[in-house]
Amino acid sequence: MSLGQSVPSRRALLAAAALLPLAGRPVEAAAATVPKRAQHHYDRAAALAGDDPVLRALVKALAPDLTMPEPKPLGPLRVFDDVAVLGTTFVQATALFTAGGIVLVDAMGSPEDADKIIVPGLRAVGADPAQIKYVVVAHGHADHFGGAQFLADRYGARVMMSRRDWNLIAAERPANAPERDLEIADGQKLTVGGTTIVFHHTPGHTPGTVSSIFPVHWKGRRHTAMFWGGTNPPAATADKRTTLASVLGFAATMRRAGVEVELTNHGGVDDGLTRIERLRAGTTGAANPFVIGRARTQRFMKVMEVMMRGRIAQDEETSAARGRPTPACC
Repeated sequence: MSLGQSVPSRRALLAAAALLPLAGRPVEAAAATVPKRAQHHYDRAAALAGDDPVLRALVKALAPDLTMPEPKPLGPLRVFDDVAVLGTTFVQATALFTAGGIVLVDAMGSPEDADKIIVPGLRAVGADPAQIKYVVVAHGHADHFGGAQFLADRYGARVMMSRRDWNLIAAERPANAPERDLEIADGQKLTVGGTTIVFHHTPGHTPGTVSSIFPVHWKGRRHTAMFWGGTNPPAATADKRTTLASVLGFAATMRRAGVEVELTNHGGVDDGLTRIERLRAGTTGAANPFVIGRARTQRFMKVMEVMMRGRIAQDEETSAARGRPTPACC
């Protein structure tokens, strides 16, 4: 089967469908069933987003009562001189190319995904998969770590994850979990071939979700990128509050670092899939649609903050209506 025809395994799709609903009714359509205080936050987020397609997609992705789209194949593409995106329309692995080898952020949902999508995808963009030095797992859900052990076994790559998410998969013992390897500390720097990635703990989506900041290049010009590790709001209200704190903290870190590029591992949440196809079609000219500037990256985080406040308010008001108070915090 060719790369363009590769289809994720049934197990990977079923696991993925439970993790991140990306599309469905717009916030306004659900307004009749959303408590007023929550709806106020959703409306504010929509106003902040305006007509910005990246921010509008984020509002939709973080809204309640959404449904999962059907995953489809996604052709591999270098979205920067030194960054490629590989995967499906549901979930992507991101390869960062350095002079010392490849750092792969996430490994999709299964060994089959790694073998049939990631490996040939790297070759298709002119890279050697044997140069994978590290597989960074942004968070401990199956659609992000499933191919990691395959790549470790075949190429000797080291697998990195936060301690909390290593503990998470050790407790849950999911299929295709990688063997415990390197732990990512908050604020840790990984330098490969002169390229330094800085990792930041942003818990909430999982207990040990990790987001990162690193340099990228477009037509030879250097930019500073962020990679947000986990977007879908967790079920528990306390975990949503943890997510909110992570959003606020990482936004401040991004501001200090001068981040101007926004990346994530689910291209449906941020109009990333559309931006990839625009790059592929060559309709962006000299511009790169992932370079959105410092102001827009901060607005991206603000929209996420406001939507999370809405989700927390909705939990609180729903619990109050049922006569069950929501716990104060984690």
